[in-house]
Amino acid sequence: MHSHPALHLTWRVVVTTVAVLVIVAGLVMMVFPGPGAASVVLGLFILSSEFHWAHRLLRPARTWFRRAERLGNRLKDDLLSRLRARRAARRGLTAPDPD
Repeated sequence: MHSHPALHLTWRVVVTTVAVLVIVAGLVMMVFPGPGAASVVLGLFILSSEFHWAHRLLRPARTWFRRAERLGNRLKDDLLSRLRARRAARRGLTAPDPD
């Protein structure tokens, strides 16, 4: 695709069209119910496959998602440890945790 000039231009137009449609759908979903922010990021991800400026725009989003993932994992681990402590206390193995 990228070696032939006509196919390269056609491919870029198709990728851009699909990405813009996904971004517009995401913007509509920000007003109406739906995963609006995720759709906008997905559209930028699609654009970043062909355009360097879109790849640069995604850098803060990637950082935000990594932070959110770490926070989610910490919350999950905390919740699971409290749940295990409660189950153990119910079974009479240890005293319940004061938290």
